[in-house]
Amino acid sequence: MKIKQFEDKGLAHYSYAILSECAAAIVLVDPARDPQPYYDYASENNAKIVGVIETHPHADFVSSHLEISNKTGATIYAHSLVGADYKHTAFDEGATIEIGKIRLKSLHTPGHSPDSISIVLEHEGKDKAVFTGDTLFIGDVGRPDLRESAGNITAKREELARQMYHSTREKLMKLDDSVTVYPAHGSGSLCGKALSDANSSTIGAEKIGNYALQQMSEDAFVKILTEDQPFIPKYFGYDVGLNKKGAPDYKPSIEGVKMLEKNYKPEDRAVIVDARNEQVFKKGHYKGAINIQNGGKFETWLGSIVGPNEKYYLAAENEAQLQDLISKAAKIGYELLIKGAFVLDTVYEEKTPEINVGEFRENMEDYTIVDIRNTSEVKGGKFFEKAINIPLPELRERAKEIPADKPVVVHCAGGYRSAAGSSIVEAALPQTKVLDLSEAVNKFKDGQK
Repeated sequence: MKIKQFEDKGLAHYSYAILSECAAAIVLVDPARDPQPYYDYASENNAKIVGVIETHPHADFVSSHLEISNKTGATIYAHSLVGADYKHTAFDEGATIEIGKIRLKSLHTPGHSPDSISIVLEHEGKDKAVFTGDTLFIGDVGRPDLRESAGNITAKREELARQMYHSTREKLMKLDDSVTVYPAHGSGSLCGKALSDANSSTIGAEKIGNYALQQMSEDAFVKILTEDQPFIPKYFGYDVGLNKKGAPDYKPSIEGVKMLEKNYKPEDRAVIVDARNEQVFKKGHYKGAINIQNGGKFETWLGSIVGPNEKYYLAAENEAQLQDLISKAAKIGYELLIKGAFVLDTVYEEKTPEINVGEFRENMEDYTIVDIRNTSEVKGGKFFEKAINIPLPELRERAKEIPADKPVVVHCAGGYRSAAGSSIVEAALPQTKVLDLSEAVNKFKDGQK
């Protein structure tokens, strides 16, 4: 028996291949959008993919379960409450799958979603591992507030938090302390609030170190779980629906994105995502363009700023970057929303002035300061006492709340998000000078009155 963990760092997502060597068969758990790594693994081990288990309809990424099933003939397993639109086998409480000497058993563990399951792996008669999806993370449990208006079955966060209390204590914590915990996400995921950097643990270790598994009343658990959760990106509900339906095949879908000529000029008022480096962007860009720089979290911010009901243009510095960005967009199903993609290297329509940090430091009262960090970050302390806080995911809708009578300085925590934020404010307040504090924010982190 072998367990292979696959990691997508951008989305802090873990997926798994469970290999029975004696049966030359593989069962996948929560595969990512691009199926090729799983095909490669099967080929390397002269094995056939015979099953794909979805622990729930994911909100933060698009799964390739349907494509893999169509290509390999593998059976898709999901809880009946998912109401899946694709052909599948119900994998409800107590259901099992046997491949060689491996037995996989379903535990219904609602809490993150009403239809969540965890899968216990038994090998040669002993429980060895549990694949917990978004129910139990290392150091945390799944957030309970993503299914209030998405999925086949909706539920209020308080109701799901209570279900999580019972799922952890009556199902997962009853497993032997030696059982290895394999979650669907690690640190950096927005599916929880305190995930560890570790990619696996044990039930015993989690009982000791996971705040959510400590002894407490159900009411205390609900309170602690429902407070201070991260923001909910705009794309999360869209991905739940796309995963319930089954996404189109990955490669044909990204190849189907319309490619436009270099320096293409979109129509007026079009949504343009310009992923070039902020310094290049500020020297010249199209009016109204949003500067979401290519980077490790591009797909998360794309899906947090642009809604799933919008079509957008995608611009990059070169062909290689453009293809990389399309692939990242596809992780969340946003390749389907691209109206056209093009390389951009010469545009002088709009320029963003550079901030004079020294002048800003000496005359802060002459500026309106906008802090685009998340509410939970601001609770930990403000860098500027009089800053207005509008989190980046809300900025396009709320930018007109910013006073336009003084130059505006936009900042985040480290510089990456403020490039997008300043471009959004610039478009919303065309008569106001908008400046990006960028990485210079690090000079003010001790607080500045």
